[in-house]
Amino acid sequence: MNKILEDIKVLDFTHVWFGPYCTMMLSALGADVITVEPPWGNIGRLGPGELYKGTSSTFMALNCGKRSITIDMKKPEGMALIKELVKKADIVIQNFTPGAMERLGLGYDELKKLKPDIIYAALSGFGQYGPYSRYGSYAAVAEAISGHTYATGKGISEDHAPVTMAGALGDIGPGTFAAFAIVAALRHRDKTGKGQMIDVNQADTMVSYNCCETVAYDLFKESPIKRRKKRSPIELWGIVKVKDGWIQLAGSRPKAVEEMKAKLGVDEITLDFVKEKLSTMTRKEAFEWLVSFDVPCGPIYEAYEGFDDPHLKARKTFVEVTHPLAGSYKIPKFPAEFSETPGEIKTGAIVLGQHTEEILKTVLKKTSKQIEELEQSGVVSIWRP
Repeated sequence: MNKILEDIKVLDFTHVWFGPYCTMMLSALGADVITVEPPWGNIGRLGPGELYKGTSSTFMALNCGKRSITIDMKKPEGMALIKELVKKADIVIQNFTPGAMERLGLGYDELKKLKPDIIYAALSGFGQYGPYSRYGSYAAVAEAISGHTYATGKGISEDHAPVTMAGALGDIGPGTFAAFAIVAALRHRDKTGKGQMIDVNQADTMVSYNCCETVAYDLFKESPIKRRKKRSPIELWGIVKVKDGWIQLAGSRPKAVEEMKAKLGVDEITLDFVKEKLSTMTRKEAFEWLVSFDVPCGPIYEAYEGFDDPHLKARKTFVEVTHPLAGSYKIPKFPAEFSETPGEIKTGAIVLGQHTEEILKTVLKKTSKQIEELEQSGVVSIWRP
């Protein structure tokens, strides 16, 4: 079965969340993603997330479907291997602090001398230029500077303090956008034969994702809270407590409200009325009752509860992957479905150095003796079951 990116080789120098999510999405579309780590492993292996058999749960989630090679770039022989790999690659992706790869001699200007049509994606917190470009950043910082943290708190109540978003969306969102930008650059290269440098950062991406709020403010010159007070009240909207948890109501379609009035024999439908009706129901019962009137809603789950949701099960939203040390575990599938070239997450997270020998042999055509010498000198490390 053909994959969209099956002829693309990615050299992956990323770590933690932002970069690894991007490269995992490319891998799911068929790209051969070779993750380069030092022999002692990148920092993402230790967290965030609790350790499972010596590796963080986050790493286990974000590094599926890739190949792992360990190279000590501090050694001249290691740097030589990196440059050999660049010549074989279509894309180089890194999320080090701006300037770090340049100091190693692995910036875009140097790598395009080795591979003129290389696509080079530099992922960062604040971008490759600007007053904040050298500052460190994490998802929460990007969410804060873009207005999401403020809006999340004020969405609870007008006087509520800002609230950090759950789920590291300040990493996952930019990671998704980076993958989109890279595929766009591949399309350009297909047409022109030219590679290019891509600068994707968390702050710009998260500001982009908050476009509705910034545009509305610039049009009306008023904060969201002031504008909200002027709107007609949305009757059936909010988080409602039910017997075994909560359910999210998300809108009152006029037709749905009229149908509720007719079927229930009442003259008016209010949020308080609906809350009272739902108070003795379970999430499942409340959901089924509301959708019978075509009211947009959904049960509020902890993430793992999605494993047992009948809709998500029907769509095979979670797939099982295998791992040499952990056995097997579930991970969300590639979320878009293609009729001709489906995305697929085939294997679990990479073990450190799992594919070093394989890559040296098949990609760089090293002999067994050369590989043995590289291993003995500490340039590479090889994982053996």
